Amino acid sequence: MAALTLLINGKKYPVNVDPQMPLLWAIRDFVGLKGTKFGCGIAQCGACTVHLDGAPIRSCSFPASAAAGKKITTIEGIGTEKALHPVQQAWIDEQVPQCGYCQSGQIMSAVALLKEKPNPTDADIDAAMHGNICRCGTYTRIRKAIHKAAGLAKETASAQK
Repeated sequence: MAALTLLINGKKYPVNVDPQMPLLWAIRDFVGLKGTKFGCGIAQCGACTVHLDGAPIRSCSFPASAAAGKKITTIEGIGTEKALHPVQQAWIDEQVPQCGYCQSGQIMSAVALLKEKPNPTDADIDAAMHGNICRCGTYTRIRKAIHKAAGLAKETASAQK
């Protein structure tokens, strides 16, 4: 066991866990944030995607000890009920989810994509979202929502000027 401090969504969380415990379980079971989902356990489906220092990672295969001292962002940290992130708003507007299980990972990957490429092409979206599996097959709606989120982000930036 190791005493670690995880910086999640801007707040410090002391945890006492096995250093090799996947970050996913530290977030869910020790910190209590349940938005990040377990899907496959082998970093193949994307349901467990979180941001580590701004980059998307698969938390089911990333050791908690390697995340200590780094900035972790989960789905709970990208927007609020009163101020949704543009990707969250686009997901609602385009009615993306069916079962919804994969959606927190999908959204986290989309947020990272738009940070890197604010006006992505379909090819950019397909490449960035390739590793996120949706068993319901909402890929067309996901692509449409990402394009909408890019537009919403531009509108928000213009309104703030």
